[in-house]
Amino acid sequence: MHGLRYAALRYFNACGALPGRGEAHQPETHLIPRLMQVALGQQASFSIHGTDYATPDGTCIRDYIHIADLAAAHLVALHALSTQPVLTYNLGSGHGYSVRQLLERARSITGCAIPATEAPRRAGDAARLVAQPAKIERELGWRAQHSALDGILTSAWEWHRSHPHGYPAA
Repeated sequence: MHGLRYAALRYFNACGALPGRGEAHQPETHLIPRLMQVALGQQASFSIHGTDYATPDGTCIRDYIHIADLAAAHLVALHALSTQPVLTYNLGSGHGYSVRQLLERARSITGCAIPATEAPRRAGDAARLVAQPAKIERELGWRAQHSALDGILTSAWEWHRSHPHGYPAA
């Protein structure tokens, strides 16, 4: 297709919330909302799937990126498409956090015990998945600004507390 311009933006773990905009799925499968559900007493326990990975604490390590950073990356990429026909970038913070690290920070931020149980590994889970955002940083000057773990968890906690049952039915 002659003249087609596009940006392929590979998200790592999109998370966090903005005022009035958060994450709610039924059933919930994402790690941070599941932590928040346990903190709110909506689930009895948080399952840690796999504790024998070749990582410092035995749990999977992932890169988490705040949705505000994803929105900013989209705007930067859209602007760049005016001079570059094809863009491909990894969107992440470039920092990895383990499941146990998220659990401990969530306990601290929410002030809740958040009981956890160890469960078997899930098929296909890699030990470590962390973005390499150097290309978009170098070429477009974009860098994650809102993806510090505590900020992500605090924004998610605030949203889940104010929307304990997700969005109202339409």
